[in-house]
Amino acid sequence: MAKQQPVEASMRTHQGRVRNNNQDFVAWREPSDTADEEKHGWLYILADGAGGMDAGEVASRFATERTLHHYLDDDEPDWGRRLQEAMQKANADLREMSARHEGNNRMATTMVAVVIVGGRAYVANVGDSRAYFWREGVLSQVTKDQSLVAQLLDEGAITAEEAAVHPRRNVILFSLGSERTPKIDIFDLELEADDRLLLCSDGLTRHVRDDEIETIVGQQQASEATDTLIGLANERGGQDNVSVGVLHYRPAVEAARVISGMGRPVEESILAGNRILLWFYTIFLAIVQTVIILAVWWMLRF
Repeated sequence: MAKQQPVEASMRTHQGRVRNNNQDFVAWREPSDTADEEKHGWLYILADGAGGMDAGEVASRFATERTLHHYLDDDEPDWGRRLQEAMQKANADLREMSARHEGNNRMATTMVAVVIVGGRAYVANVGDSRAYFWREGVLSQVTKDQSLVAQLLDEGAITAEEAAVHPRRNVILFSLGSERTPKIDIFDLELEADDRLLLCSDGLTRHVRDDEIETIVGQQQASEATDTLIGLANERGGQDNVSVGVLHYRPAVEAARVISGMGRPVEESILAGNRILLWFYTIFLAIVQTVIILAVWWMLRF
């Protein structure tokens, strides 16, 4: 039997219904074997570009590709730091490329990335693209938006209701390409079987509520969930590019426990079978014991 992959993933991006191009970009790098997995883990990246004309589209793709390059070229044992350093190096590459292209001085991108290895997830984030964590029916936001509205909300200057419609809600404070050393947050999560992670650009969260995301991610397979969420965002206006990645953690030991098409653990089936055998054995012994007692009683009569 082929080894069960520990991550079932689906990464999708869509132009939306209003924009003329797609400035979002998604990429992933999955290992080819166990040695590759131990060296690089399972890597997923989502970026949302910013800039005039096609600058945002170029920025998101370029920064993602350079992040992948620097990540794979590094052997830093701290997985979170390795991802963070790869993004910082990609930032330097993006700034250098932008400086070489006259008219593209405003070339930047948000980025949220996750590497899964050894039963843990390491999330890195800059800007307002998000990572969510789902466990046992409950969705929680992992990353913190690096945006003007999020800062005003933290300071108590505005309410959550005001933040949702604030005219400057798209203003981000940090991004790759915008400064020499942008603030890149790192988060470390311990994973259990059936946990899910969701990566998304703000094109999703401006149209779809967290409680709706919670239900969809929990009830649908990864590929179906990405399609449903993107479709819902577009149905409600699709005012921005929308990108979604759903990562379902299913370690091999857990996957091997489930009988295909039944959804019942093998151990439970074995125990159930053993209980039935024990029941028949007990009845058999009771019958044998009764026969012996009757036989002895009959012989003693004579």
